[in-house]
Amino acid sequence: MEGAAGSIPSDEELMGRLQGGEDAALAQLMQHWELPIKRFVFRVVGNMAETEDLAQEVFVRIYAKRATYRAGAKFSTWCFSIAANLAKNRLRWWRHRPTVSLAAWTEAGGDNADESRAGEPASQKAARHEQIASVQAAVAALPLELRTALVLFEYEGQSMAEIAAALHCSSKAIENRLYRARQQLKQALRLHI
Repeated sequence: MEGAAGSIPSDEELMGRLQGGEDAALAQLMQHWELPIKRFVFRVVGNMAETEDLAQEVFVRIYAKRATYRAGAKFSTWCFSIAANLAKNRLRWWRHRPTVSLAAWTEAGGDNADESRAGEPASQKAARHEQIASVQAAVAALPLELRTALVLFEYEGQSMAEIAAALHCSSKAIENRLYRARQQLKQALRLHI
């Protein structure tokens, strides 16, 4: 880190400033966490429009609930906990909407990343896109508690302890969820290979 005058404040310091009335600290938190939150939410809900809405809602909640943040707590754990709860609630809401199927809603979200590589033969590109689609479909088909744990661990690099804190369960429960998720993915992907 740089010297005191030019040092970059930690997320926890920014939350302390936000709690102290410095609203500009939220902009710095948003700048740092917007993309990781969007990636996580997209992998859970699978719809880009909903991802945008939910990511904004995460930061609205952070601001609204800033007084409940415990000094010394890891910000990322608290932030992903809010995101996981919002994503879970949104999926629950969509499951109870009779006019739109969850599968159609997910398909309407499209793919958020262009994975193409320059100079790659069309056949390889098509095969890679098919593999990516198979993995995305298999992850999307996992039960929500397994999918959330898997996305936080594999894609967001959270530790089991951090995931356990974010999802309000034990590290052993997360270990079990990750094992079950991987077993279900192996079985689902075996059918596509």
